[in-house]
Amino acid sequence: MVRNTSMMKLKVFTDQWGHLVPVEENHTIPFDIKRVYYIYHVEKGVRRGFHSHRELQQALICVHGEVKILTKTPEEELTICLNNPSEALLIGPMVWREMYDFSDDAVLLVLASEPYDESDYIRDYSVYEKEAKNWLRSAQIHDIPR
Repeated sequence: MVRNTSMMKLKVFTDQWGHLVPVEENHTIPFDIKRVYYIYHVEKGVRRGFHSHRELQQALICVHGEVKILTKTPEEELTICLNNPSEALLIGPMVWREMYDFSDDAVLLVLASEPYDESDYIRDYSVYEKEAKNWLRSAQIHDIPR
């Protein structure tokens, strides 16, 4: 995994009525959930994201279909295919992300630790790279908690 990211297996309850995956802030997800949104009907060939966050933490869950997520720091990168609604990709601050190869039926659920704040976004990769190198050098971080 890329530094400051991790995969989390979510608990699934299965019975004759189907599958249920509970998601709770500060329990299932290791932060307060202050914003929830989902992405769907993404056209073939479209890439989304192209940014990092200075402070925000996110949990990405592909609740239907599949999508690829590129996670990247100035030192490493990894592409993860999300296609299991019982798995979450946790992304902490200062990780560049791009989402692509959405299947026609993909629904990507995003749980965020903060409300939308444009000033938290870094959308220029060269600016991100400079800030991230300094942040990663000075931060005493490990993989974000599971």
